[in-house]
Amino acid sequence: MEEHDVATVDPKLEEAEIGGANGSNSISKDFGKLLYGCDHYRRRCKLRAPCCNQIFTCRHCHNEATSALSNPNERHELVRHEVKQVICAVCDAEQQVSNNCSNCGVKFGEYFCNICKFYDDDTFKKQFHCIDCGICRVGGRENFFHCQKCGSCYSLVLRDNHLCVENSMKDHCPICYEFLFDSIKDATIMKCGHTMHTACYADMLDQEQYRCPICSKSVLSMSRTWERLDQEIEATAMPEEYHYEVLILCNDCNTNGRAFFHIFGHKCGHCNSYNTRVIMNGENRQ
Repeated sequence: MEEHDVATVDPKLEEAEIGGANGSNSISKDFGKLLYGCDHYRRRCKLRAPCCNQIFTCRHCHNEATSALSNPNERHELVRHEVKQVICAVCDAEQQVSNNCSNCGVKFGEYFCNICKFYDDDTFKKQFHCIDCGICRVGGRENFFHCQKCGSCYSLVLRDNHLCVENSMKDHCPICYEFLFDSIKDATIMKCGHTMHTACYADMLDQEQYRCPICSKSVLSMSRTWERLDQEIEATAMPEEYHYEVLILCNDCNTNGRAFFHIFGHKCGHCNSYNTRVIMNGENRQ
């Protein structure tokens, strides 16, 4: 398992700035900013994973490498809070977690969280640590609030404007099954309060699937679709042998009811939704 570095420093530049004329190990704290890191983060240090004692640029690099191991028993994830040692990407000195190299003086990251052991030179992300989440988020503290019931930070536009589901973010995306709470991908909250990755949500809609994979409630306003179904059902008469009622359960309002059987769908008499399921068919009718 090897670290995933994607940038190096020009040796001539390194020789000129490290040591200088007097051979000192001290360099500018800003040396190498944005020049080191991996595909996930720009940072000037690497982490020694306490779980396997291997060196990686970040926890995502670690998790990608270990998840690909052939032996399932060796697959594991790095717990960010347990990192104790870091390695300077400039001078390779290993040391205890801090934000400045004890050997050459370089700053490991413009943003540093001692709780999460998180470093990042790209501060345009507006990183911040949420005490309630227990991890660092991006996007600017001023743009988010922590929903205590849902158990995660949400955009301010969702304050008093979303259906709370207890610990809804501390679950896996129902499409790709990646854990949502600490995922680096954007998440979407559906009308029902359940969450999934924004990209997975878009893919689901592209496949013309409009029900939550968890609770089966409609994720969009379907009123126009229901109106079209009304017209199609009215224009398509069923043969006489199919003139019977079925017992249905509405996924949108959770109401039981009856509807005349039709191949195109069964309308809820309570909320007018066609997002229903048959719980007793014609063979069970009296």
